[in-house]
Amino acid sequence: MATAKKAAAKKKPAAKKPAAKKALKKTVAKKAPAKKVAAKKPAAKKVVAKKAPAKKAVAKKAAKKTTARKPNAAFMKPMTPSAALAAVIGSSPMPRTDVTKKVWDYIKKHTLQDAVNRRNINADDKLEAVFGGKKTVSMFEMTKLISGHLK
Repeated sequence: MATAKKAAAKKKPAAKKPAAKKALKKTVAKKAPAKKVAAKKPAAKKVVAKKAPAKKAVAKKAAKKTTARKPNAAFMKPMTPSAALAAVIGSSPMPRTDVTKKVWDYIKKHTLQDAVNRRNINADDKLEAVFGGKKTVSMFEMTKLISGHLK
């Protein structure tokens, strides 16, 4: 009887091995369709590549539009500076762009830009009148304050 039990015990594990092999075959069979899906992706890339020349044509049209651009008339309209601003840049009417350039020329000539924080302007007596009594003004606030002195 002992030999019969041993023989039966040997047969049971042998029966489990083929089941394990079947399970492996099932997992391999499941992975195969995934490879087919991956093979379809490069075909989709080819379709995208065909659409690319249409975008280049649009970019060329946009480049032509930017070359024909005209400056805004509001920036080119001569503006008369106030008396306080005229002491810095002169009293003749000029466009806003020239006003900003002349103010920056004045700031650089008199080294009024802050050495530590270059965004700040340290006003002298003439600029302090333009800045509304403020001793230090940021360059962004400066343009706002200057626009108040133009008519």
